Amino acid sequence: MLFSTQEDLVHHMQGAASIQNGTVHLENEEKLRVQCLDRLIHNAVLNPNPELKGHSRFIIKSLARQLGIVPASIQGLYEARGAGKNKGYTVPAINIRGLTYETCRAIFRTAQACKSGAFIFEIAKSEIGYTHQRPHEYASVVLAAAIKEQHKGPVFIQGDHFQVNAQKYHENPNKEINGLKCLIEEALSAGFYNIDIDTSTLVTLEPEDVREQQRLNFEVGVELTKFIRDLEPEGVTVSVGGEIGEVGKENSNENELRAYMDNFNENLAKANPKYKTISKISIQTGTEHGGVPLADGTVADVQLDFETLANLSRIAREDYHLAGAVQHGASTLPAEMFHKFPELETAEIHLATNFQNMIYDSAHFPQDLKQEIYEYLRKEFADEKKPNWTDEQFIYKTRKKGFGNPYKEKFWNLPDDIKMKIGNELEEKFHFLFDQLNAKNTEAYVKDCVSLTAPEQKLDDELKFI
Repeated sequence: MLFSTQEDLVHHMQGAASIQNGTVHLENEEKLRVQCLDRLIHNAVLNPNPELKGHSRFIIKSLARQLGIVPASIQGLYEARGAGKNKGYTVPAINIRGLTYETCRAIFRTAQACKSGAFIFEIAKSEIGYTHQRPHEYASVVLAAAIKEQHKGPVFIQGDHFQVNAQKYHENPNKEINGLKCLIEEALSAGFYNIDIDTSTLVTLEPEDVREQQRLNFEVGVELTKFIRDLEPEGVTVSVGGEIGEVGKENSNENELRAYMDNFNENLAKANPKYKTISKISIQTGTEHGGVPLADGTVADVQLDFETLANLSRIAREDYHLAGAVQHGASTLPAEMFHKFPELETAEIHLATNFQNMIYDSAHFPQDLKQEIYEYLRKEFADEKKPNWTDEQFIYKTRKKGFGNPYKEKFWNLPDDIKMKIGNELEEKFHFLFDQLNAKNTEAYVKDCVSLTAPEQKLDDELKFI
């Protein structure tokens, strides 16, 4: 299945697309989808030859553009939301750690069935690390899935929790920030036109003055936003998210929101009055990423602070003209909670761990492979097991790392019928979530508000960032 030479790659694409002098031309969309695409995306992810991997990604992205599939910023939609021009829905932002191609396909099928235009594919800085999915690879898989499912229009790809490590920052601020800037540059070049900056890790509650508590948060946040604005392609305003409460810590409040936003906007305007501010604000309302596993491996119930969520989302819209507040760590919440988010005008909700759980716990997932992964985790990550954890708690918290190497290739090479069945289970869940979040029938909003202006992808970028 993997190409061994450039000639092999070109031959495989015959009849679907021609490749001449670094330019790709679509010839037959059906042949591309039915006969060529699956092998092409496998090579874009797994080929050990960097040039063949890079060329495969470049071909996918070039053909996606020719088919009207465009990486886009959700900025215009969120500006309209902040101006009160549309409301009553919550945008699902979905983190995909494994079976990425099948999961993306299930999301596109769901969106088409319910006429949704506002949905986001995202991956966090930490997930990029432990799942071994760099931005160019992740974007290629999302766009390949869009081609496969005949999606047309904008595709929102987001860098989630591009987070500053507080300990490393205090040890060496320049090194930590420069590392994050390198990741931002890589993500932008891949078509991530939505980036959530997370400097909430720098908040300190020691000073009595809330402005001083938030100082590093807004100052470093402004520095990174300036960096994004200076790098964003012509015609694209990247949707930048800010954060005031680290997930799993104290719940956010109005004073924190105002201290952060007032000072963020003031400092950003001093840098350049033309710079757009953030489009949304993430807050803490009582959740924890992945949920809190009990001794038997099930997840504890969460007391979500809906009053805080509603109040801060309202203030963000009315006083700062943002889309509203963002809810993190939500995929493992009880099913009966999800309808509350659009009712409270939550702008965006981040969903991740439950899809990972569904993959591992599916009756179709090979049990021998699952046990092999679990044994690997017990051995390789033994030092991450807390003294009071049961084995079930340890596995629940660490199995996200099973999607990366050395098992990444095995996930990609699972039999097609298994991947299809798991994809169908995920699709059913996505239908439920899109329904509960009232994310259906948002195509018209997106069409009215979102620009499809975006630069062509460059082969040099595909090769540079492998």
